[in-house]
Amino acid sequence: MNDVKRNIEIIRERIDKAATKSWRKPEDIHIVAVSKTYPAEKVLDAYNAGLRVFGENKVQEALEKIEILSSFKDIKFHLIGHLQTNKVKYLKDKFELIHSVDRIEIVQEMQKRFSKLNHIQDILIQVNIAREPQKSGVLPEDFDELLEYVLQANFVRLKGLMLIPPFFDEPQLNRDNFRKMYKLFEKIKTYTDVEYLSMGMSDDFEIAIEEGSNMVRIGTAIFGKRG
Repeated sequence: MNDVKRNIEIIRERIDKAATKSWRKPEDIHIVAVSKTYPAEKVLDAYNAGLRVFGENKVQEALEKIEILSSFKDIKFHLIGHLQTNKVKYLKDKFELIHSVDRIEIVQEMQKRFSKLNHIQDILIQVNIAREPQKSGVLPEDFDELLEYVLQANFVRLKGLMLIPPFFDEPQLNRDNFRKMYKLFEKIKTYTDVEYLSMGMSDDFEIAIEEGSNMVRIGTAIFGKRG
């Protein structure tokens, strides 16, 4: 058994425990294998171990892998990194989900580009719930304005929310941030149809699941340390 396959088995076991602990079904937790900086061969290792959804940070790197792996029709790619306005034109219809929408200008550019393709793009709104100045994400006080703009847009479709929390040596310290995001997610579920709360990475995904996440983005715990 290769390392990637074994790592995925361990992660699934940990997800099962975290989901059961929070009275949820393990099969309702979606794994995004964060393949940024790893070669396409590593993606195939994870694919052969049963994973189908892969997350990339940079548009160009993602498009190269999408091309290499184009014969595998059930591989799906998510864009999870910060998105610059001038990169939107390269997205086309290549990404199943874009996690990192955080400002009206990005939505405006998406509207412009996707309308020409007659393509409706599924997105998440990234929220900077901890107000970190160095992080992307809409601030809580600006969230309602962005949400309203997204909901009236014709060529993007809101599927949920995304969080990149502060880094702590002790992941338990992010429990409050995860709870705040879940509260916001539950609030918007009352008036729009959203599915995904994307939060939790290799170091903290179990805590994120316990606090309501149903989509976790896991890289090094699957693929190993980056070079």
